Amino acid sequence: MDLIIVESPSKAKTISKYLKGQYRVDASAGHIRDLPVHTLGVDVKNNYEPKYVNSEGKEDVIRRLVDATKKADRVYLATDPDREGEAIAWHLQTVLGLDENGDNRIEFNEVSKSAIEAALKAPRKINYSLVDAQQARRVLDRLVGYKLSTLLNHKIEDKNGNGKRTLSGGRVQSVALRLIVEREREITAFKPQEYWNLTAELQDLRKEYAPFKAMLEKKGTRKYKPSSKAETDEVLSVLSNGKFVLSKAKRAVVKAHAPAPFTTSSLQQDASTKLGFTAPETMTLAQHLYEGIATENGDHIAFITYMRTDSVRVSKEAQAKALARIRAVYGEEYAPEKPSYYASKKGAQDAHEAIRPIDLEMTPEKAKKLLDKKHYSLYRLVYERFMASQMSEARYNSMQMEIDNSGYIFKASGKVLLFAGFTAVYQEAKKDDEDEISSAKLLPDLKEGDILNLVSMNQEQKFTKPPMRYTDASLVKTMEEKGIGRPSTYATIISKLMQKYVKKDGKYMIPTPISYNVVDMLTSCFIDVMDVGFTAGMETKLDDIEEGGIEWQKVIGDFYPGFEKNLRTASAYGDTLTQEVCGKCGHFMLRRMGKFGKYLACSNYPECQNIVSETKEEISAIRCPKCGENMVVKSGKFGRFLACPSYPDCKSTMSMPTDEEPKLAGKCPECGNAMSVRKSKKGKVYYSCLNYPECKFMSWDIPTGEKCPECGEALVQTARGNIKCSGKDCSYKIKTDKKAAPQIEMADGFDAPDLEEPVFYDYEDPYFNE
Repeated sequence: MDLIIVESPSKAKTISKYLKGQYRVDASAGHIRDLPVHTLGVDVKNNYEPKYVNSEGKEDVIRRLVDATKKADRVYLATDPDREGEAIAWHLQTVLGLDENGDNRIEFNEVSKSAIEAALKAPRKINYSLVDAQQARRVLDRLVGYKLSTLLNHKIEDKNGNGKRTLSGGRVQSVALRLIVEREREITAFKPQEYWNLTAELQDLRKEYAPFKAMLEKKGTRKYKPSSKAETDEVLSVLSNGKFVLSKAKRAVVKAHAPAPFTTSSLQQDASTKLGFTAPETMTLAQHLYEGIATENGDHIAFITYMRTDSVRVSKEAQAKALARIRAVYGEEYAPEKPSYYASKKGAQDAHEAIRPIDLEMTPEKAKKLLDKKHYSLYRLVYERFMASQMSEARYNSMQMEIDNSGYIFKASGKVLLFAGFTAVYQEAKKDDEDEISSAKLLPDLKEGDILNLVSMNQEQKFTKPPMRYTDASLVKTMEEKGIGRPSTYATIISKLMQKYVKKDGKYMIPTPISYNVVDMLTSCFIDVMDVGFTAGMETKLDDIEEGGIEWQKVIGDFYPGFEKNLRTASAYGDTLTQEVCGKCGHFMLRRMGKFGKYLACSNYPECQNIVSETKEEISAIRCPKCGENMVVKSGKFGRFLACPSYPDCKSTMSMPTDEEPKLAGKCPECGNAMSVRKSKKGKVYYSCLNYPECKFMSWDIPTGEKCPECGEALVQTARGNIKCSGKDCSYKIKTDKKAAPQIEMADGFDAPDLEEPVFYDYEDPYFNE
């Protein structure tokens, strides 16, 4: 039997249902091979060669897929139809040992039976240009993100980091953060300007028509609003002595064309505006609708086409089905004479269709019975937007008027719907403008030169408003307009920003205090990386790699040397030379800001590595058992502890004194003393002899005080109550019922230690550092 491998278990279930046992379908659950998590993973001296490793936690998945591959007659790699999906397919091909020149790859834009069957008839080789484009992005983002994050955590004090390295930087992420911070600074610096709106209620002299409203817009040919009450009174005085004359009347039948079907970006924007969804939430829901959802009636159904696309193209087959349904449901006049076509934005990847429903017979009404509220709301949005995009234009009777009084121009407009067209299905979000008068009714049928009566005049004091804070929708729109990142990455970028740098007031993004420090440092030291134009230009180069026009290593090679130079410069960011002299070599000391506050560092680095903390530390009366210095109180992940101030020359640390009685368990097999229950730096429980450091016996299990009869190593009691040998190569074990396990006695005559002399640990203690 042939094997089909996809990324998602949910997608695998949907495909299995369609193929009905003809193929075995399995899932890789994303990447099975990637750059290492805890190291750079890029050899910058060897043409930026990435050092891929099998992904952590994927051992069982890899083992299962390897076994399934050996049993399969043929293997098809059906990962998502984009750069990331192509890279996952390549990694699968490599790890599973498939022929690198074999036709192993299939792709489809929708998870439907017809699309899958068509893909199986047209397998192809891995597209290495797509893979190279993904590798370039991955390596570039790793180099920038890894280096910037390390630098930020070293140079910027994070008062809310709890001692953790929580700051991060990124090629796209940091530019997006700059947009948010700069917008907030614009808002802070904004000074409101007073202005007045004058709204005249006017009527024809014969009173044949109802009164209508017009707002002061211009003085002569320039836009104009009075800037004070006094100026407003002057204008009103002039108007009272003049006449309101209709100077211009424009009548027309205007058409409104339907918006294009959704791309990833426009879907995120519309879902934010209309449904209140965040960008990450929208993409998660869309992923479910694409891969397939287990419905209440027991089916596993996919609802929409691939949701990561910046194309507005629609297949001829889907377009024909849409037009047929429009004619059947709404009538012939709602279907345009010629099918609607939309132009994708410059630089868009046109390999995939726009986001649309897979089956138009799955109407929102039917879907509502199968989906939860959020999935249904998003599906309805996709369905209605797609149907509207294929419908006729809406038509309106429109009229615009300009009324002149002594050179002051008032404007009014109105329109009436003649034919609903696409608006019968889909309404675009409206923008409110307080400084314009627009009526849903048609204005009176007046002629230019007609004189109008003033029924009433309303004056209203207003103040200019600062620019709006970014929302998910407006940030996505701005990033797309400026070419920052790709639509498929917007949700991920916003998620990262929300972890540390941005909080929300309702739907509006507000940068946290540390965001300003991060942006200031990065814009000062990394002009290229933080430049919007540079970031957009890098996206174009990645597209060139995908098209096979440039080698990916060259793109990295052109960028990295300058970036590395900036890193060296940035290492001195915020440093100031002091008049204090280094106590070790006599050079002047530099004042620096580090993760835990200000400190002094020798300017003769790296020849002299002397550092002195300037942060006020709590000094303990307890002396270091190695060098005799008074220990200082530090804060770590698992609480406060004592450390020698002579670090790094002396690396001694101690647990904090406590008023509680020490927890005791077990008996030391070496000296017969009691064992103390301790916690390592990472919170793991272990047992240490209370006679430490004279006796250095330690164990992860409770020592019984006895030796193994077979090898002489210590016997310990496990959490299950069993007795076993602690020796690595000894299998001696006594199984014991946990409830009946004997209680291990303490050493005879043992007294608790003086709590003013806490148990001593140092950095060489392997248990303490676990």
